[in-house]
Amino acid sequence: MAEHTSSSITIEAAPADVMGVIADFARYPEWTGEVKEAEVLATDDQGRAERVRLVLDAGAIKDDHVLSYTWTGRNEVSWSLVKSQMLRSLDGTYALTPLAGGTRTEVTYRLAVDVKIPLLGMIKRKAEKVIIDRALAGLKKRVESAPRT
Repeated sequence: MAEHTSSSITIEAAPADVMGVIADFARYPEWTGEVKEAEVLATDDQGRAERVRLVLDAGAIKDDHVLSYTWTGRNEVSWSLVKSQMLRSLDGTYALTPLAGGTRTEVTYRLAVDVKIPLLGMIKRKAEKVIIDRALAGLKKRVESAPRT
């Protein structure tokens, strides 16, 4: 990922609990402000999403797009754009780092977005930052309020 925006947050839960929420695409509209619809189109042999259609409304960026997901071990997932109406590219990663013996998790979210319409780099980075900050805050709230299994 070339130029990207990133941010991290600590969540009071084990990495497996955090990844469980990240991997549950059907529930994204419940906790992400930007994702209005999510539909898993294809899964891998472990049942993890490989291709997901998302309807996004992030203020300056509104789109219906399909992302391809790559799962690296148990603590990282990356995605890239397959098709979109408004975006030229969208690449992101959630990387989880266990803390406090695995009872807490540092989540780092990296995102790079390129839109088809001309947009100043500063505005694009601001939109990326808003998406990341809202997603991390929503993820933290969702994971920490969920009953542990």
